[in-house]
Amino acid sequence: MRLSKSEPICFPRNFRLLEELERGEKGIGDGSVSYGMDDVEDILMCSWTGTIIGPHNSVHDGRIYQLKLFCDKDYPDKPPIVRFHSRINMACVNHETGVVEPTKFGILATWQRDYTMEDILTQLRREMVSTHNRKLVQPPEGTFF
Repeated sequence: MRLSKSEPICFPRNFRLLEELERGEKGIGDGSVSYGMDDVEDILMCSWTGTIIGPHNSVHDGRIYQLKLFCDKDYPDKPPIVRFHSRINMACVNHETGVVEPTKFGILATWQRDYTMEDILTQLRREMVSTHNRKLVQPPEGTFF
């Protein structure tokens, strides 16, 4: 129950995740990012998989990056844990584990409840062409963490 009209409505976690699943299944924008459930039997909807197609005219051009996203019980109030499965060299990604480090990646560092997994993937793709990432030497394609 809202106390005033200016107070946002907070949907329960599973409603939010079902909404994101539906959006992910329909396809997103130009198809450069996608996501969906990692395991359809996961009734808590915790484990997700994402894909980013590397931006044109960058060292990532033509590469397909696979990621895992884990939404614990506090999602969307807290961000998911995001980990690259495909090896990548980016300033915000731990070079040993593939985990996107929240303190080094703006959207996770300043997380807001209305952000989505789509926002994370789209922002990671943008980050690939940022001045501090666009020319970094990349690991061989097809290698994994």
